[in-house]
Amino acid sequence: MQTRRETRPVAVGNTTIGGGEPILVQSMTNTDTADADATLAQIARLADGGCELVRVAIPHADALEGFSKVCESSPLPVVADIHFDHRLAIEATRRGAAKLRINPGNIGDMSRVDAVIDAAGEAGIPIRIGVNAGSLAAQYHDLDWPLPEKLAASAVAFCEHFASRGFEDIVVSAKASSVPATIDAYRRLAEAVPYALHIGVTEAGTSFSGTVKSSVGLGTLLADGIGDTLRVSLTAPPEEEVRVAWEILAALDIRRRGPELISCPTCGRCQVDLVPIAAEVERRLLDVSAPVKVAVMGCIVNGPGEAREADVGVAAGKGVGLLFRHGEPVRKVPEAEIVDALFEEIARIC
Repeated sequence: MQTRRETRPVAVGNTTIGGGEPILVQSMTNTDTADADATLAQIARLADGGCELVRVAIPHADALEGFSKVCESSPLPVVADIHFDHRLAIEATRRGAAKLRINPGNIGDMSRVDAVIDAAGEAGIPIRIGVNAGSLAAQYHDLDWPLPEKLAASAVAFCEHFASRGFEDIVVSAKASSVPATIDAYRRLAEAVPYALHIGVTEAGTSFSGTVKSSVGLGTLLADGIGDTLRVSLTAPPEEEVRVAWEILAALDIRRRGPELISCPTCGRCQVDLVPIAAEVERRLLDVSAPVKVAVMGCIVNGPGEAREADVGVAAGKGVGLLFRHGEPVRKVPEAEIVDALFEEIARIC
């Protein structure tokens, strides 16, 4: 792990992106923003799952009233996501947005972008400059350059324009659906600008493929010390995005929320039906908030060692499991009772 890159801090509501503050997990609602109740209900679920910032789309003026209500009652800072119509971004600054997300390239004339910059400055809120491979400004899209170079150059040019107007409350992103292109673009950005970076692999895919791509891409960047906030983009419920994001952070020992499950790959030495046992433990751990380490091991090779290293663990033998608590064996139970017994031990230490 490389030392985390130093960036300018940006205040977003009651939290901060960059400046050495914890890397924040965010997601985006997929409700109709005009339906404030449905949007707030989803935000509440996201907050319960560990989301720390939430982005809300404003696709048209009819959504503004609902957006106002969302900002008034949201437990999380609300980021207004605006494309094409700069007037919606300006209005969002007056409706309670804690931050704007715009792609200057699809707003068009830079005088319109300047009007958004001025409105955000007056409201005292930051802007994320979001550059995406699928919506590059024409002057960069048509260049015969590698995609990462075009993404980074576009983002840097917009940063320079914002700074020239005295506005540097900036967060920057440069996303692609290609993992290598995304990594390359962010590495270029990290060298070129001092601003906080929002990292993500855009349009990553469904829950399975998108989790793999996001884990590889974001994990690589985070290990490089790059990234101040992240979104895992999945074709799945946004609550799943938050769960995957926290797993990525935990896998790198950057931040941890809730329990950690260690389980072994099955092999010919396994003498219990480990797959459903581990799956049930994982499911039930969703209701545990304590940062407890739980090991579910299927044989005697690595099982006892891993179980001893965990807060609570089980090492299975033929039809039985030996339970450990804080490194000490406590009892044996039949295979059918392993899951319940594990959670009895978890309850004793949580």
